Amino acid sequence: MSGEKDLENGDPKRERISFADGWDPDKDEGEYANLLRYISTYRDRRFSKAPSQVSGDDVDASKPKKKGFFARMFGGGNGPEALFEVPEDWVLTDINTGLSSAQVEERRRKTGFNELTTEKENMFLKFLGYFRGPILYVMELAVLLAAGLRDWIDFAVIIGILLLNAVVGWYQEKQAADVVASLKGDIAMKAIVVRDGREQEIKARELVPGDVLILEEGMVVAAECRLICDYDNKAGFEEYKQLVSDPEEHYSKNHTDSDDDDEHHSGVSIVATDQSAITGESLAVDKYMGDVCYYTTGCKRGHAYSMVTESARGSFVGKTASLVQGANDSGHFKQVMDSIGTALLVLVVFWILAAWIGGFFHNIPIATPQHSSINLLHYALILLIIGVPVGLPVVTTTTLAVGAAYLAKQKAIVQKLTAIESLAGVDVLCSDKTGTLTANQLTIREPYVAEGEDVNWMMACAALASSHNLKALDPIDKITILTLKRYPKAREILSQGWKTVKYTPFDPVSKRITTICTLKGETWAFCKGAPKAVLSIAECDESTSKHYRDTAADFARRGFRSLGVASKRGNEPWKVIGMLPMFDPPREDTAHTILEAQNLGLSVKMLTGDAIAIAKETCKLLALGTKVYNSHRLIAGGVAGTTQYDLVEKADGFAEVFPEHKYQVVEMLQQRGHLTAMTGDGVNDAPSLKKSDCGIAVEGATEAAQAASDIVFLAPGLSTIVDAIKCARQIFQRMKAYVQYRIALCLHLEIYLVTSMCIINETLRTDLIVFLALFADLATIAVAYDNAHYEQRPVEWQLPRIWVISVVLGVLLALSTWIMRGTFFLPNGGLVQNFGNVQLMLFLQISLVENWLIFVTRGGQTFPNWKLVGAIFVVDVLSTLFCVFGWLHGGEDEFFTSPGSIRVGVQPYSAQTSIVTVVVIWGYSIGVMIVTAIVYYLLTKMDSITNLGRHKRSRADTQMENILGHLSRIALEHETDVHGKSKWVLGSKTTGEEEEE
Repeated sequence: MSGEKDLENGDPKRERISFADGWDPDKDEGEYANLLRYISTYRDRRFSKAPSQVSGDDVDASKPKKKGFFARMFGGGNGPEALFEVPEDWVLTDINTGLSSAQVEERRRKTGFNELTTEKENMFLKFLGYFRGPILYVMELAVLLAAGLRDWIDFAVIIGILLLNAVVGWYQEKQAADVVASLKGDIAMKAIVVRDGREQEIKARELVPGDVLILEEGMVVAAECRLICDYDNKAGFEEYKQLVSDPEEHYSKNHTDSDDDDEHHSGVSIVATDQSAITGESLAVDKYMGDVCYYTTGCKRGHAYSMVTESARGSFVGKTASLVQGANDSGHFKQVMDSIGTALLVLVVFWILAAWIGGFFHNIPIATPQHSSINLLHYALILLIIGVPVGLPVVTTTTLAVGAAYLAKQKAIVQKLTAIESLAGVDVLCSDKTGTLTANQLTIREPYVAEGEDVNWMMACAALASSHNLKALDPIDKITILTLKRYPKAREILSQGWKTVKYTPFDPVSKRITTICTLKGETWAFCKGAPKAVLSIAECDESTSKHYRDTAADFARRGFRSLGVASKRGNEPWKVIGMLPMFDPPREDTAHTILEAQNLGLSVKMLTGDAIAIAKETCKLLALGTKVYNSHRLIAGGVAGTTQYDLVEKADGFAEVFPEHKYQVVEMLQQRGHLTAMTGDGVNDAPSLKKSDCGIAVEGATEAAQAASDIVFLAPGLSTIVDAIKCARQIFQRMKAYVQYRIALCLHLEIYLVTSMCIINETLRTDLIVFLALFADLATIAVAYDNAHYEQRPVEWQLPRIWVISVVLGVLLALSTWIMRGTFFLPNGGLVQNFGNVQLMLFLQISLVENWLIFVTRGGQTFPNWKLVGAIFVVDVLSTLFCVFGWLHGGEDEFFTSPGSIRVGVQPYSAQTSIVTVVVIWGYSIGVMIVTAIVYYLLTKMDSITNLGRHKRSRADTQMENILGHLSRIALEHETDVHGKSKWVLGSKTTGEEEEE
């Protein structure tokens, strides 16, 4: 038995309980009168109405004051970049009055809010970031080239394209961030402070150094603070001030030489905190006056005043989290985008070189004539514009941002956009049990009662051996107490006048809760805990002990967690009374969700701290598989090398796990080539969350876990995670469709224009090329909103496959443009009906087939979204108007084909094109798209193409794994020889089992 995650990891959400008659648990009516009232009036909040809206004053109080325009534009976040050093005089606030509202505001301006979230980015610098990168630098070079050529229309339009991409990308990412920020209030931790002379409940993020923070059993320490005095002994504040002003003098008076520890303590322990998540200490740590209570730890015992000494960022946990967050790289996604961008830049240089060589043979001058595209610098400008996909980084960022906003509406906060791409490729999901696979709603089944005992007496004893702090009950204590609803006689026993003398909370060493009570002058002791721990202190014969152990084992095989109960009257020996079988049922949707996850190609592994028998029974109920291993024996001893990796890879779960086990499991899976997602909720989960490819902080996670994770879930259960994986794969599908489209578009124009430059000494006007690039960006930004399917297996960037398909599509489109251009040399003008302009007819055909190409690369599994269809339709209409009315048609100097090749109906110097010709070009382009779609379909159905570039997920380097396994068993040992000289030798590392023996 443990305190579950609510206390062990510091649940940031304190439960607000509703009662049938409005009873307030803060009102003291006597310990057991309150307890009985709680049992009879408790109403499960799941079935109660939603609470009323927070008042406007409360909402306003939690929001920072709005900054001015220049502060928002050039400033950073809400707090300073460097940690603020808290002055000593700040932490001597009077506990009776606390800070004033004015003092709070003044201090917050210097320290920022009390939270671990990263500072907001500088808005102006973030906007400038959309003009940085290899691809964008080339477009900026094109701007300078256009200015040097005094081609002011192209100069303005290229700048317009750059600005359009930057504004759209910046706005979409900001919009997604705003949606995420609006939901973060749902995970706000609360705190009770003394301000303006009265106690107030505020959001923990509003705490500032110097606040008088009240700690109470069951609460989470909302900021790093120093203990002042017991809540019922305000006079202790004077002693605290003496301690702060002259620590040595104070300790010399209160510390004697007989003390056997090295630490200075003053008086008796005021509270006890659970620091296991931070320091690894198993037992709750006693805290005395002047001791520091760490941020996010759980208060296990006591009620005291404390003084906030540091904000979250300056706390021990905050500094640790900042180290975990230090590596802020953009990961695999940025590498893929850089790889594609670099390859396209190399192609651009190749095609420019080819065009210039062809130009030399045609005696094309370098920079003249000035206002014509018939020179080598214009050739370079054209190829820079068409060969560099300026919209690639923006469209992919926009797609991710729109996806992040959608996930936020599904209660999944994406803290790093590139985590979406990682989540789409995950093939192993390591999930915790409580609250994710199970409902985290304990129930007590039919109890076992020892021979000669009464079930009502046993239930009363279990309630007496529980915490009675009704405002923050441990889940196990809560269900123990509430089960008394079914036992009215047990409630009668509690109402006989019991008084609690001493309460010892649960600790992982004794594995018991012990309470000493009195009734009518008689002393009783009660304990509740792990069956073995309870049996160890009781005196009973061997047959009774065996029956008790067999019952506990039977409960474990059935998936129950057992809770032994014992009592002791006066000086009599402890006597076992019975056992409570507790069951945390699987969530209703978990079994179906696991099956769905497996159909999506995911391997789900359960990690739980429960005993192995309970873990196996849970796996059976969930149809998860029963290959569950004891993590300590697996990781710390027994097996090594390849065998160890094989066990981790093939296991369905691990029982009795600790944080270091989670980290090692993730590391081994990654070394085998798997992309791993990890769920966690505590400070101790931060390393494994950061280590995994996609760290997921589940509902109720601490701020440290949220800070280390990539995605924070606000809704419970595994189904939310699986839904997010589906959504991530849809987002990936949109990005992949766009990348294929953009590469094919670049190759289409590069192949056609360079070959036309070299063969017939002809190209499109630079103005028209610029508008082709603009129209492509305008149309395909809407792909971020497109409907998309999700693949039934983990996705990945199969770059060889993407390049093969894109090259084939690019060549097909280039051939289609060449075919249309070739028909103009026919005696009847080919596709030309009545009359038409060569430049603008080519412009229209290129624009149509390139815009429609996105419908091919997106696939036919779903219908396109109306936003994408509408954007492309608008661009197609604009391209048609260009052609019909002869906009930017150029003049005689812009037509490069020799006059002898001009045929009837083709009017190179005409501004306009006939409507009939435009209709024919539309029909021809539709035919081209049909052929292209058929070729694309055939390519995607070829096994050799489908699996091209797909990595094998399970990569076993047996030789290296065995070497590492053997090295892990080697230890350095220090020895001293006969001459007294020290030396280090290699020895065999002792295993955990050997140490225990």
